[in-house]
Amino acid sequence: MSTPRPVERACYVVAAVLVASGVAHLGVQALSSGPWEGPVSWRKPVTFGLSFGITLASVAWAASYLAIRERLRTGLLGVLAVVSVAEVVLIDLQAWRGVPSHFNLETTFDAAVARGLAVGGGVLIVVITTLFVLSLRPQPDLDRPTAVAIRVGFATLVGSLAAGAVMIAVGVTLVNAGDPQTAYARGGFLKLTHFAAMHGIAILPILARLAAPQPSPWPPVRAGIAGYLAAVLGSLVALVSAPAAWLLGAAGVAVLAAAFVAASRGRLGAVAGPVPR
Repeated sequence: MSTPRPVERACYVVAAVLVASGVAHLGVQALSSGPWEGPVSWRKPVTFGLSFGITLASVAWAASYLAIRERLRTGLLGVLAVVSVAEVVLIDLQAWRGVPSHFNLETTFDAAVARGLAVGGGVLIVVITTLFVLSLRPQPDLDRPTAVAIRVGFATLVGSLAAGAVMIAVGVTLVNAGDPQTAYARGGFLKLTHFAAMHGIAILPILARLAAPQPSPWPPVRAGIAGYLAAVLGSLVALVSAPAAWLLGAAGVAVLAAAFVAASRGRLGAVAGPVPR
């Protein structure tokens, strides 16, 4: 692949800062010995910093393979970076203030933060959906397994953001109905699916690039996509059956791991070359 474009380099730098923020707040959590769960904890600064950082870097890298007009690429990735920073900053701000971030309409300022997070989520959906649609266009300079992996990764990321939007809508509805405690307790009912579907854009393109040197890269890529989707489906099944969810999720992760092993062996074989007779 060619040298990263300026907007991609900027996204990688911002992503590194966001990941560092998440790691730093993990240290704060360890020192404070406070609760990990609940509406007021250091969990959100940790998970939001790590997830937004990893996702921003993954999207910038995956999009670098796509044929997109440069001004459009710069605009989409630039907006993604700015909104990612804004979301993490607002989450961190509320954590340091010791108040909930989502569903918190107690004061004018808290309501503005909650609405800002919701608006940011809407912008993210527009940006990622646009990149997904662009990935569906013909990609003549990209091998088909990588193109499919990127498309599936963007599709599941859109699904992840949609799950987040549903959780926010349910939580806000409960708060407006005068039941904030239920909103905090049940508003995150799709949290596992939100997490599982988010990181396909990081996992699947890496698998495809590992398998690319093989004479037939499709088998590990197909298996990896199937395993990953099974794991995501397992996160949804958890809503109705925990044992079935664990079984489906574990099977999906095992298949995905086997696909990575097969792809890695193929890359090692390609690097080493044929064994002399």
